[in-house]
Amino acid sequence: MNRALKIGLAGLLLLTLAGIVLFVVQQLQPYEETVEHGPSPEARANEYLAAEMFLRQQKIPFRRADGLDALNGLPSAGQTLMLFAPRNNMTPRQAERVLAWAANGGHLVFVAEEVWDEEEGRSGDLLLDALGIQQYDAYEEDDNSEAAEETPTEDDTVELEAEAEAEAEVATASANEEAAEEDRYPELTKIYLENEEAPAYAEFDTDFHLFDGQDRAYAWANSGESTHMLQLEHGKGLVTVVTDAWLWQNHSIGDYDNAWLLWYLSQDSAVTLIYNAERDGLFSQLLEHYPAALAALALLIALLLWHVGMRHGPLLAPQAASRRQLEEHLRAGADFLLRRAGQQRLLGNLQRDILRRARHRHPGFERLAVADQWQVLGRLTRLPSSAISAAMRPLPTRRLSAADFTRQVANLQTLRNAL
Repeated sequence: MNRALKIGLAGLLLLTLAGIVLFVVQQLQPYEETVEHGPSPEARANEYLAAEMFLRQQKIPFRRADGLDALNGLPSAGQTLMLFAPRNNMTPRQAERVLAWAANGGHLVFVAEEVWDEEEGRSGDLLLDALGIQQYDAYEEDDNSEAAEETPTEDDTVELEAEAEAEAEVATASANEEAAEEDRYPELTKIYLENEEAPAYAEFDTDFHLFDGQDRAYAWANSGESTHMLQLEHGKGLVTVVTDAWLWQNHSIGDYDNAWLLWYLSQDSAVTLIYNAERDGLFSQLLEHYPAALAALALLIALLLWHVGMRHGPLLAPQAASRRQLEEHLRAGADFLLRRAGQQRLLGNLQRDILRRARHRHPGFERLAVADQWQVLGRLTRLPSSAISAAMRPLPTRRLSAADFTRQVANLQTLRNAL
């Protein structure tokens, strides 16, 4: 193949590749795709992170606290304490301290937690009961009011029909007016302000209703059927009670006027937010931060128990019956009697054996006095009186030491062997 042919084939190959590349490039179309990674770890760990960022954007001094210890050194004037943490473990002393802080000029915002119990005459929420505010289940209250209505009788049918016709006429006459004033958001809580034509709308939970039992509230916010926010003066300060704080969490603060209401409650003050007063126990904190160390500790304890419980060395095989001697049986019997009967039993048996042998060798021995018996034993055994008195003296009630017990047995055996 000559050189010109090679150059021609190479050029043809390059043209073919260029055409293929040009065709592929013409078929490509750019597009944009958004990949949702979900909330950040900070947002998942802090349900009020968006609220914190919003308040900082509004140039409102803000700090977060984990418990009521935040009241230590916190001035009341110019401060707003938002208590969104569960208060199941709140003590009466802590409740008095919080209300005293508000009475000195602070603004307390807290969530009503318990429902009013008619039988007990209290709700169990220390802050609500102290302020005379009652929280009810809105749907249960509606059911009770409907059940309390009286059922009409046949005598009242004509009268009820006349009233119904009159009400129908009134309703027809005012239909246009109601249509003009129709509520755009009947499920939302409306907040009216002075010099404002339209209300602000907040997304409180409509399941609960607040009632001012002592008629102290000077401002409130209602939905179509329930009251969800009450404001009342407390000493020199202000207390705001809400049915829930979910509208200020990350997923809801951007809806309607929820963020505006948070700004309205905290304007012209510094905000301290407490939303996690429930502290974890020591074990749960160790399990969360040091799981490997706990696993190692559990393994170490298991190994220690196994080491203590294991046998050191092989088991001793039972001895054959053929090699058991009479001495072993006697020693085993003596050890058994010593454990079961005690020292006095063994020493008493030796003393009685000596007296029995003395009566056999000296008739009338049992009728002699103790001193005479010891003299007879001295003549029969040719032992000194000190040895006889040491062996035959009354046994002590206390337990003898091993050396004293051995010495006493030796003295009795010597005396018995001499008879």
